[in-house]
Amino acid sequence: MTADRRHPLAFPALLVGNAALAFGPWLVRLADTGPVAAGVWRLALAVPLLALLARRFGQPLLPPGRGATAAILLAAGFFAADLACWHFGIRMTKLGNATLFGNSSSLLFAAWGFWIARRLPGPVQTLAMLLAAGGAVLLIAGSYELSPRHFRGDLLTLLAGLFYAGYMVAVERARGSVGPLPLLVLASAAAAALLLPVSLLLGERLFPNDWTPLVALAIGSQVIGQGLLVYAIGVLPPLVVGLALLTQPAIAALIGWLAYGEALRPLDWLGAGLIAVALVLVRLPLRPVAERAT
Repeated sequence: MTADRRHPLAFPALLVGNAALAFGPWLVRLADTGPVAAGVWRLALAVPLLALLARRFGQPLLPPGRGATAAILLAAGFFAADLACWHFGIRMTKLGNATLFGNSSSLLFAAWGFWIARRLPGPVQTLAMLLAAGGAVLLIAGSYELSPRHFRGDLLTLLAGLFYAGYMVAVERARGSVGPLPLLVLASAAAAALLLPVSLLLGERLFPNDWTPLVALAIGSQVIGQGLLVYAIGVLPPLVVGLALLTQPAIAALIGWLAYGEALRPLDWLGAGLIAVALVLVRLPLRPVAERAT
């Protein structure tokens, strides 16, 4: 039985989760704390809500096994590093640059799925990956710019994308034996504990004057966005999850239009269309593909 039949809401949940995550960079910019402190509050404020949801949906917070514990701690470490790099980088480079480098995790996670399956992507899968990557580049082509002035921010957001790929791999490993909500509770709490001393050592402003962006960040990005993403990672192939991440640049462009009056150009619509086509292609029934040589 396919994942679609056993979990018919997994793919819609993945898309909704990515839509919620796309608002994260905007909310980080609105927060009047330090960038790492914003990550601390995103996680800390979400933990009680996630714990309540875990209880409500019958996913008890039981001590995981040794292997799952190691995977959860690894996920927490990668996620803490991702948030720290991303939140710093987005304030040091152009939004287009940050979106491009931050989403490098999408194709990395998809490639990891093929490596684990010991298979090469078929023609339709390869086409879907190329269309999705091309669509993402078109979406940010107007604002993308490489320059020495943006180098540190570009490097940090690229590192964030690499760390996020590691986070998703660790989550996928842990999801074999841990429910999505308990996993996210434990990983979020551990990541917050890792980020707090970093924020304090950097001398950041920890407490905001306005809690609204941070509460919205916790609920939207962590509870809804990460909650649905972690659920989807456990039941959908890495290729589908990875390509779905590239819907975030499309939604970010729409947010820019609504929040800042940034015009959507024909290339933006074309990029969004290519990503949509890629998601349709990757959902088609697949023929057997060649195994990778061992």
